[in-house]
Amino acid sequence: MTAPYLLALDQGTTSTRAVVYDASGRDCGRAGRELTQHYPRPGWVEHDAEEIWNSVAEVVPRALTDAKIEARQLTAIGLTNQRETVVLWERDTGRPVAPAIVWQDRRTSEFCRQRQSEEEWLRGRTGLVLDPYFSATKLHWLLKHDATLRSRAEAGQLACGTIDSYLLWRLTAGRVHATDRTNASRTLLFNLHSIEWDDELCRFFEVPRCLLPHVKASRDDFGTTAGLGFLPDGLPIAGVAGDQQAALFGQCAFRAGEAKCTYGTGAFFLQHLGPRPILSRHRLLTTLAAGGADERPYALEGSVFIAGAAVQWLRDGLRLLENAPEIEALAARSDVEQPVVFVPGFVGLGAPHWVPNARGVLFGLTRGTSAADLGRATLEGVAYQVADLIDAAGRDAGERLHSLRVDGGMASNAWFLQCQADVLGLPVLQAEASEATARGAAFLAGLQCGVWSSEEQLRGLSSPARRFEPRLPEAERERRLRLWHRAVRAVIAFYSEEE
Repeated sequence: MTAPYLLALDQGTTSTRAVVYDASGRDCGRAGRELTQHYPRPGWVEHDAEEIWNSVAEVVPRALTDAKIEARQLTAIGLTNQRETVVLWERDTGRPVAPAIVWQDRRTSEFCRQRQSEEEWLRGRTGLVLDPYFSATKLHWLLKHDATLRSRAEAGQLACGTIDSYLLWRLTAGRVHATDRTNASRTLLFNLHSIEWDDELCRFFEVPRCLLPHVKASRDDFGTTAGLGFLPDGLPIAGVAGDQQAALFGQCAFRAGEAKCTYGTGAFFLQHLGPRPILSRHRLLTTLAAGGADERPYALEGSVFIAGAAVQWLRDGLRLLENAPEIEALAARSDVEQPVVFVPGFVGLGAPHWVPNARGVLFGLTRGTSAADLGRATLEGVAYQVADLIDAAGRDAGERLHSLRVDGGMASNAWFLQCQADVLGLPVLQAEASEATARGAAFLAGLQCGVWSSEEQLRGLSSPARRFEPRLPEAERERRLRLWHRAVRAVIAFYSEEE
């Protein structure tokens, strides 16, 4: 019998990656492809779902070649995905009938503003706030703005789902229309307590129930591959989770009080709550964490919409960088006497503020401000936003974290992680594998298929690569946070609805 290998498909906002893992949890082969971002109007963000599918078909064979194995040696597939992004497709052909509306899209801001009085009961059922971020508002918009789509949806000709559902449909030749609990819990259509689609929520957002996928646990049977040119028929798909819950699992944060932050396009903080949901008093989100069919793990989440995307803006918009990793050396050259504060709210402010109309603002520019100062302020702006999330989570959960596990692209930046530790006043533990998201998908599939026997066995495969201890004196940390909070209050005031 050959050694087991697991294929993780990590379909993210800016790229699609395939990673092969062996039984020791080691990444032994990978491939990736960047995706086209479409911005048809200010505040609109779209993807071509067919391009997403083609990217999967491209990266899988390349990852297998990199791992020096053949597809027949794979034991199972784990799938993780950008959450909240919505796809609508034909059941007969699998063809998308509209552009995928991305989680960053703000076109439903007015819908949310007009119905703000409904937020309390929505939050009680879903653990979420009423914001354009979530899938139901996007589905409502698609069906409202195209009468043909609505009539076809009501006639049962169309299917919808988040990216995981669409990829499952294509991987299984249309035999499986499913999602997992973590993705379902991000839609505003899923009842956090009954763990099922909610008819009243579907009526509120005018989404026909027949459009929606079947909901499974994150470790479950999601069917087998069929009709693909790049993978054999019959390969089990055994784990599915939204990217942030997959990263929480990949960081081995399985118990209440354990937490992680993933720095990708945005920054996403999740703190495990165990089997008891806590509705946040500080506008964080309550969501499902990844687990098996007999488990109901919950998590508190805070989302920063712009993190790595701010570095991309410095690179692509301002042309201050040739490539993103250069920002570490750039920020290190900054003059600490330059009082630049950057609130990177390009697509609104997420938790705990939830101001969708906000935009990015720089404070404190002088004639002496340099590219290095802008680089420093960009990284600090991300770190301060994460500090706000963790402060709110501590007040909700009733206890402060002892440390923060981190992963994602920005987690390779030592200057940034030291800054994060300083503004938190907590140790920051860098993940041994930066791709905790893909690793979490592989862990879920491997547990389901018996490659690993328990979560404790998975803990034995992981250890932090580096630990960053806070160095900033407490008085200076508090001074900097006060300055940051003044800047955020000014942005909110400027972009508030009242003239």
